[in-house]
Amino acid sequence: MKEIVLITGAGGMIARELSKKLGNEYTVRFLTRKKKHDQDFEWDVKNKKIDEAALDNVSHIIHLAGANISEKRWTKERKQELISSRVDSAGLLLETVRKKNIRLNSFISASGINYYGTVTTDKIYTENDPPGNDFLSEVVVLWERAADDFKEQNLAERVVKIRTAVVLSKEDGALKKMVPTILYGIGSALGSGKQYMPWIHIEDICSIYETALKNSAMDGAYNAVAPQHTTNENLTEKIAEVLKKPLFMPNVPAFVLKLIFGELADALLEGSRASSQKIQDTGFQFKFPDLKKALENLLRP
Repeated sequence: MKEIVLITGAGGMIARELSKKLGNEYTVRFLTRKKKHDQDFEWDVKNKKIDEAALDNVSHIIHLAGANISEKRWTKERKQELISSRVDSAGLLLETVRKKNIRLNSFISASGINYYGTVTTDKIYTENDPPGNDFLSEVVVLWERAADDFKEQNLAERVVKIRTAVVLSKEDGALKKMVPTILYGIGSALGSGKQYMPWIHIEDICSIYETALKNSAMDGAYNAVAPQHTTNENLTEKIAEVLKKPLFMPNVPAFVLKLIFGELADALLEGSRASSQKIQDTGFQFKFPDLKKALENLLRP
């Protein structure tokens, strides 16, 4: 019998790619707001409703659900949505696991590299560093705390938290927003351009989740970030180089971004480096450790 893996956040790019990776070895189910396929089960986090059959005989939960951080301005209501979509959804899972008297082999939760704060410094952060003190780090701290509850309440053998960097994928995310502007000749770096942008190829982030699922020694937090560091300016230049397009435009001034995005602009204008050593120490090997080769894989036919 194949082990059953339940994945939340079914509509996200990581869930889609990860399910392809796991499909041969595991029975994969999804929790989603609207059932579209046989393996889908519906839930409504806001109203605390869930199809409990989703958890029948489940061995692992991969919790990827969470509203998009950069999709909308951070109003008071949006901030609450960003938190509750991550924390309340984990809480609903926990309540259901407890109710059904299940003990999971693993609870693997998405998390964010913003745990360390939205700042630009010379420091390279490791998993042993404390959290930052801004809104995004608060979101991640609450997110991880909700995951840790599974172990603290003896509902999972282990809890793994994947602190995810900017995921590079041709289907969605940062590249989908950056590439058209460069193709149309209006692409440019943001603010000073010197802010670091921790990044990871979509194939590598999915492989990290697969490793976390299979490697029972993995427990706790891991930075899911490529070993090669880059800045916003360098990323923009590398995309242009791979696309063979010139960059004409000056950097977008910080005040313009703040006018457009409000507080969210800070997440675009600041960023630090994070170490990938801990995940590599598990034996994990990045397929795309080099930025230019990652972009060539994603952007060239």
